[in-house]
Amino acid sequence: MAEILITGGAGFIGGALAASLAAHSNNKIVIVDNLLTGSLRKIPVSIHRNIEFVRCDANDYASMKPIFEKYSFDYVFHYAALVGVKRTLDHPIEVLRDIDGIKFLLELSKKNRVKRIYYSSSSEVYGEPVHIPQNEHTTPLNSRLPYAIVKNVGEAYVRSFEKECGLEYTIFRFFNTYGPNQSEDFVVSKFIKAALNHHEITIYGDGSQTRTFCYIDDNIATCTSIFAKNLFVNDVVNIGSDQEISILELANAIVKAANSRSKIVHLPALEEGDMTRRQPDTTKMKSVHNQMLSLDQGLRSIIKSWSKN
Repeated sequence: MAEILITGGAGFIGGALAASLAAHSNNKIVIVDNLLTGSLRKIPVSIHRNIEFVRCDANDYASMKPIFEKYSFDYVFHYAALVGVKRTLDHPIEVLRDIDGIKFLLELSKKNRVKRIYYSSSSEVYGEPVHIPQNEHTTPLNSRLPYAIVKNVGEAYVRSFEKECGLEYTIFRFFNTYGPNQSEDFVVSKFIKAALNHHEITIYGDGSQTRTFCYIDDNIATCTSIFAKNLFVNDVVNIGSDQEISILELANAIVKAANSRSKIVHLPALEEGDMTRRQPDTTKMKSVHNQMLSLDQGLRSIIKSWSKN
């Protein structure tokens, strides 16, 4: 039996991870989340009896210490973070608090003999692209904004604890992930909601900025396989699709898939935070999971699901 802690487990990706890990009855899952951006409906406690939820701020040492003392965690997935481009730009000091959470979690993991920590980093550490595709080891990290800097610092912390204390790690650099349970303030969900209601779809700038979009099931299948097979220990892995699409093309694809009358409206470009391109080198990811759902299939699946509600 493995006891597993997931911080941020009431979030979109964290909740899906919890459901997948809890499907194995020999796993005991403990979710910690302050519900600032997470939601109880994303925690599958009604389906899986081997999940416990503790409402707690993962950045608060005094709150986390008794949780580590109560359980004997074998593995920790640190997914708690303040997320969302606009939210993190509007609250940069709050973003910086996440550094405390990373440090505290590593200290408690070391003290309580956790075997390995899985750290949720982000494509944002690459900043404005130096070259494409973005490789885990050869692409320079061009972090400038608070959210990206915090993720970069977090990576440095987990590497340092491994070097000095022997605490193993795997770093997941998540690129855009989407799915039916995602909050409506992220781009795919936001566009689909507008399209289904035939409302205007707003885009910052001319929409030429590109992203790649990974369906949630592919994200979870990759990360759980890496966990189950003990792959990429003390290493970093890009998790995402390598198929680039512009934001304008994405909006048009959603309008078409939803058979919507929505008009696309362009707003002034963001002053910062909206990088021109994103495309990961997914060689490592594909060595584990290479049957990716296409964006068209993923969009249609969400639209079909949401249209029934």
